Amino acid sequence: MKSKNDPRHQKRIKLIQALYAWGITHQNNDQELIPVISQIKKIDKLISKAAPKWPLDQINKVELAILRYSVWELKNHPDTPAKVIIDEAIEIGKEFGDTKSSPFINAVLGNILKKINE
Repeated sequence: MKSKNDPRHQKRIKLIQALYAWGITHQNNDQELIPVISQIKKIDKLISKAAPKWPLDQINKVELAILRYSVWELKNHPDTPAKVIIDEAIEIGKEFGDTKSSPFINAVLGNILKKINE
């Protein structure tokens, strides 16, 4: 992550916050989330396989929103280096999650990246 004021970082935070709200209400007010939400079943399946000990309903909602957006980004933005996407997810996890968020996010996204690259 370059800076907390980087517009790309701020955009990720905005979209993750909107995805968090969608995860609770299932209402979307952000057109930019439509591509993410349209793939949510596939994304959730990847997350479930990468974290088999953690059913989706037991994952912290903040972490789940971060994971969902990051997985979508890994799959749909091949021009953005995976390392950047994962680093951003970890930093957002540190900013909005608890002390265990960043290692969990790192592990799950690392597992998913391996599956995507296979």
